[in-house]
Amino acid sequence: MGTVTIGVSIAVPEPHGSELQQLRAGFGDAAAHGIPTHVTLLPPTEVDDAALPAIEAHLAEVAAAGRPFPMRLSGTGTFRPLSPVVFVRVVEGAEACTWLQKQVRDASGPVARELQFPYHPHVTVAHGIEEAAMDRAYEELSGYEAQWPCTGFALYEQGADGVWRKLREFAFGGPVVPPQAGPTQRGSLPAR
Repeated sequence: MGTVTIGVSIAVPEPHGSELQQLRAGFGDAAAHGIPTHVTLLPPTEVDDAALPAIEAHLAEVAAAGRPFPMRLSGTGTFRPLSPVVFVRVVEGAEACTWLQKQVRDASGPVARELQFPYHPHVTVAHGIEEAAMDRAYEELSGYEAQWPCTGFALYEQGADGVWRKLREFAFGGPVVPPQAGPTQRGSLPAR
């Protein structure tokens, strides 16, 4: 019996996920290729590996109660100086993400935990790199847009090599909530 480090997140689908991952690597973030592009619902959490079946059962219940919703990313934000992070903002779907992460971390569930910072859904594009590179990420992605229907989330485990790997996907149990009028589903960077 040992411990494993897990996380729960909403994957940013293709082609947006790979595009943002490549950009993150291009800004000099060495961890970029080991972290699938995502919106966190449960940050890295160490658990007993024997608890994984109960955690998966809990996540299946959360997903069954969830409903698909429109997710839209637009522009950038930062947690600096509190935390060395630049991110792409979640401008539609944030309330649903907030509800989901509360259900995942429910006090009566197997992964109950407090957060170091208040929950703020986002997609990290630079973390812990030089300030000039953080500034560049903030500026270059300020016009970024992407939209897709979010239909579930996944459980990930961090390997000894630092790479996050998907263990299982959890699909929502209800009908799709229709998106509001807005940008197309294609990701886009501002014209240069």
